[in-house]
Amino acid sequence: MKVLVDADACPVKNIIVEIAKEYSIKVIMLIDTSHILDDGYSEIITVEKGKDSVDIALINRVVKNDIVVTQDYGVAAMAISKHAYTVNQNGLVYTNENIDQLLFERFLSQKVRRSGGRTINSKKRSTAHDDKFERSFRSLIMEAIKQA
Repeated sequence: MKVLVDADACPVKNIIVEIAKEYSIKVIMLIDTSHILDDGYSEIITVEKGKDSVDIALINRVVKNDIVVTQDYGVAAMAISKHAYTVNQNGLVYTNENIDQLLFERFLSQKVRRSGGRTINSKKRSTAHDDKFERSFRSLIMEAIKQA
């Protein structure tokens, strides 16, 4: 088991590293060349800047029981298909039960925006988001350890 992070815009990198250290779990942070990252613990993989380059590199490294941290529903869906655990930065755990609905809602939002409409903006990030992420992340670690 390892943790793979779509790290370009991930606001919970420090929480991930702190918890992963507690359990001695390997962390791989994936970024593109427009970012610089060094947390002293994670393996950092830098890929060329390009559409979905980080997403593809991340998914190519996922195996069963890994934990993937991403806000991208497409990446989450592919990780789920590989029997990995997936969570976003706000603590939403992606599952077989919710991923289809999330993908459909994303499709509808894109359709509205393409036709000139507006969609609802996300709420400003708060410590409650960090707390929920931490609880979800710890729960996924425990589940992955149990399944190993």
